[in-house]
Amino acid sequence: MVKPFDFSKLRNNLTKSIDGISVGFHDPVDWIDTGNFCLNHLISGDFNKGVPLGKVTVFAGESGSGKSFVCSGNLVKNAQEQGIFVVLMDSENALDEAWLHALGVDTSDDKLLRINVSMIDDVAKVMSDFMKGYKDEYNGLPYEECQKVLFVIDSLGMLLSPTDVDQFQKGDLKGDLGRKPKALTALVRNMVNQIAPYPVGLVATNHTYASQDMFDPDDKISGGQGFIYASSIVVAMRKLKLKEDEAGNKVTDVRGIRAAMKIMKTRYAKPFESVQVKIPYATGMNPYSGLFEFMESKGLITKQGNRYKYITKSGEEILEFRKNWGPDQYAIVMQEFGKNKVTSDDDEQDEYEVELEVHDAQDQEG
Repeated sequence: MVKPFDFSKLRNNLTKSIDGISVGFHDPVDWIDTGNFCLNHLISGDFNKGVPLGKVTVFAGESGSGKSFVCSGNLVKNAQEQGIFVVLMDSENALDEAWLHALGVDTSDDKLLRINVSMIDDVAKVMSDFMKGYKDEYNGLPYEECQKVLFVIDSLGMLLSPTDVDQFQKGDLKGDLGRKPKALTALVRNMVNQIAPYPVGLVATNHTYASQDMFDPDDKISGGQGFIYASSIVVAMRKLKLKEDEAGNKVTDVRGIRAAMKIMKTRYAKPFESVQVKIPYATGMNPYSGLFEFMESKGLITKQGNRYKYITKSGEEILEFRKNWGPDQYAIVMQEFGKNKVTSDDDEQDEYEVELEVHDAQDQEG
């Protein structure tokens, strides 16, 4: 007969003897709405979730593609509505208080801490000191009794390395010879392990540049690939012109942007899905933007003549013109689709292969 081993004793000894180690699973409990139902679903697998606490999320795109609108605007506002304290680190010196107020962000001291940063080392110091104090304060307490916190870095691409500063002071800008990507990777990797057991999330924006590879036309994210491997969600964004009014009629002047978003990586849904989200200058992001196209592509909504049809689980038929599809109709489809969603064997295999590629890349880098 096998003598039983006391694994609970091993678990307690490990957490006490090794600093920074945690045991058990850290599946996300708290999620922050992005402000768009379709984007929520593509990155989290649920129309009503979005970005998780306890993980690292990156939104990368060209200038003016809506990165700051989503991260420093929508995510911050929605996090505050859930009682989450926000630490907003601005490396671009671009987040004015009036602009944040216009997006619904509460800038009062008990809801938001805004920090101007310029160097990667500054960000690392802020996060390290915060997490040290956070652990001392909440050590041993249940997850639900810990203060929820969201870090937002806007942006990683503008952060400087010590080499950048030193060369600038000497008037001899030669580049940092790859030190910045390594520093960004170290920053994100450290934060992944620091925040995993706690209701603390990290969202960062980054810049992209056009691909020079004719066989891989997707825009490339600056700063190397290291921090992408450590992130749970990576969304690439491109800026397109929005030339239509609030009723959807075509106009000649630009009324906003269409943020073309491609999910480059996610651990919670099928990757490489895309959505175009309309962000009119006058009204901001429409939470239902892109939802009709998504439902039609999945075969949930089918065209019948010049109208579009959906059959509910109870057999009721919804048949409306395209312009008449609104919140009430979308709510029914989202609710039923969420309940009926089943991952196929092919989807599971695709996800496994994507994860395998990521881990292989990490092993090669290490």
